[in-house]
Amino acid sequence: MRRIAIVGAGQAGLQTAIGLLKNGGYDVTVFSNRTADQIKTGKVMSSQCMFDMALQNERDLGINYWDETCPPVEGLGVTVPNPEKPGEKLFTWAGRLSHHAQAVDQRIKMPRLIDELVKLGGQFILEDVGIADMEKMSTAFDLVLVAAGKGEIVRIFERDASRSPFDAPQRALALTYIKGMEPNTPFSKVSFNLIPGVGEYFVFPSETINGDCEIMVFEGIPGGPMDCWGEVKTPEEHLEKSLWILKTFLPWEYDRCRNVRLTDDNGILAGKFPPTVRKPVATLPNGKKVFGIADVVVVNDPITGQGSNNASKCSKVYLDEIIARGDQAYTEEWMNATFEKYFDYAKTVTNWTNSMLTPPPAHILNLLGAASLSQSLADLIANNFSDPSKFTPWWFDAEQTEVVIASHMPQVMN
Repeated sequence: MRRIAIVGAGQAGLQTAIGLLKNGGYDVTVFSNRTADQIKTGKVMSSQCMFDMALQNERDLGINYWDETCPPVEGLGVTVPNPEKPGEKLFTWAGRLSHHAQAVDQRIKMPRLIDELVKLGGQFILEDVGIADMEKMSTAFDLVLVAAGKGEIVRIFERDASRSPFDAPQRALALTYIKGMEPNTPFSKVSFNLIPGVGEYFVFPSETINGDCEIMVFEGIPGGPMDCWGEVKTPEEHLEKSLWILKTFLPWEYDRCRNVRLTDDNGILAGKFPPTVRKPVATLPNGKKVFGIADVVVVNDPITGQGSNNASKCSKVYLDEIIARGDQAYTEEWMNATFEKYFDYAKTVTNWTNSMLTPPPAHILNLLGAASLSQSLADLIANNFSDPSKFTPWWFDAEQTEVVIASHMPQVMN
């Protein structure tokens, strides 16, 4: 029986562990610096809206426990304020998803997956793993997967400068989990607002520790008015600052928030990080190799909501390759080849996400504006969030984008 160690109890680590255990033939141990109870009672960790392609990976493993309880995300819409007429919209549209998306607070999701891990015979060990601990693991296990996205154990994975165009944070980020927001009509959706020169705001329904909620995501351009979280000291101040942003820049979103309250005092988060691609294999001081997965090797800005989606998809690739490897050694060459299989997909998502962090070129503004005139084009853009590789190559080419627009515009005339 092959012994696999996984450092980190997040989406990728637990999904991979459960997949290995359900396949059989693997002795799996997950290491985490927090217990299931500490995760449940701690701060929110992400915004985690997952689309159908990623959710299918969970369905395939039988870990889709929230289908009956989580409020569905039925669509995705984009609004751009009019820069010359404050308080008015330049355009707005909403596309329907062919399959609902879903957002489950990781404070309830990860403890449930930990329970499943243990039920299947996996080991869950509370340990704040450092380099010396991984050296011991590297001799006791056949493979060490590093799925924890922070701290010294991530820094041993070298940044891949050729795949990482940014070396500094591109947005000041904040999350606010709230109750009492007026729902979107005629269907629930991710409401994405692009504020020229200021940043982005999007919001969508979710399930949290005390029922249904909405997750507000703020993306402020550094140095701008939405880069404003440094002086916030209390949960109340965090909510007040969130509402100030909406009232100032997005009054139609503020109108939905007249009676909101925080889900709980831990339902807030703020910070910054640079989008980064790292080399997937790290060498420990003892010469042994460890293998990075998901956010450890590819971490994108959350502006396109792909974090948990990428984690699920990376887990799927790694799981399939580990199983296909059989009894052969997990060599450095195999690790690099496995990562490249994932990056064949992830590079398109990374390039697309990075393109959203810079001022949009004219052809993308034309595309977004045209979607307000064509429901089929709006639906296309919305559904591509499940598999953003479908944006390639046309998103990055003005002529091809215009061809896509033209292919949908005749429907407007009918």
